[in-house]
Amino acid sequence: MKAKYINPFTDFGFKKLFGEEASKPMLIDFLNSLLPESNIVDLTFKDKEQLGQTDQDRKAIYDIYCENEKGEKFIVELQKARQKYFKDRTIYYSTFPIQEQAEKGEWNYQLKAVYCIGILDFTFDDYDNEPEKSEVIHTVQLKDQHNKPFFEKLKYVYLEMPNFKKTEQELQTRLDEWLYFIKNLEDFQSIPAIFEDEIFIQAFEKAEIAKYSEREFNEYQQSLKYFRDNNATFDYAIETAFDEGKMERSIEIAKTLKANGVSSDIISKSTGLSESQIEGL
Repeated sequence: MKAKYINPFTDFGFKKLFGEEASKPMLIDFLNSLLPESNIVDLTFKDKEQLGQTDQDRKAIYDIYCENEKGEKFIVELQKARQKYFKDRTIYYSTFPIQEQAEKGEWNYQLKAVYCIGILDFTFDDYDNEPEKSEVIHTVQLKDQHNKPFFEKLKYVYLEMPNFKKTEQELQTRLDEWLYFIKNLEDFQSIPAIFEDEIFIQAFEKAEIAKYSEREFNEYQQSLKYFRDNNATFDYAIETAFDEGKMERSIEIAKTLKANGVSSDIISKSTGLSESQIEGL
């Protein structure tokens, strides 16, 4: 079935829904549902390409970088696949909205809050227990050795979208609605009843592919192709890594069995290796 609405995990789709001037109502509503303590009334989009203080500093590029009426900074990033040092990159990015607050001349170092939000189309794999592995929202702040907040003006929020599995009937909060919208948008053929308020009506209108100009449609198709190619590459890498790991384990088991005098025939049946492979070990 042909998709009626865009895929929000594409660069084009994410920008269309949250990163344009006309998208401010949606972005404000989403951020307030995620960070109610901010109570955002208005937002100003800032230059997404932030340069460090020297030519040697690396350039940081955000998906969305904005500031509310109180001067608080918000970085919103869509991350489509696992990336080495992803957490490091998030920390690195957060330093720029902090440094840019420095004032020339006399300054008392008082900072406005900085929020870094990552919408992840994957899950982290470094949790110590099962409950953590299934959580959708992970909030990170600086704390001391007694687990008390040390600095409350810097917050990282990661949304692991594959862990969000609620059905329409299970939605309870505004944030639930936004996560359900983001997770399932491309599969909708009509607007579910739960979304019939002004903000979501606007979001669906911006997401409807048939309303795009030829240029916008072509940009979206390119973005969708890039998204699918990346997914295919990632899936292949995972599959290949699994196959290689499985082969290595089979070889280790075969070596152990062979050292203990087990026949090649039995080893082959136990590991899936051919007898010629076993003889070469």
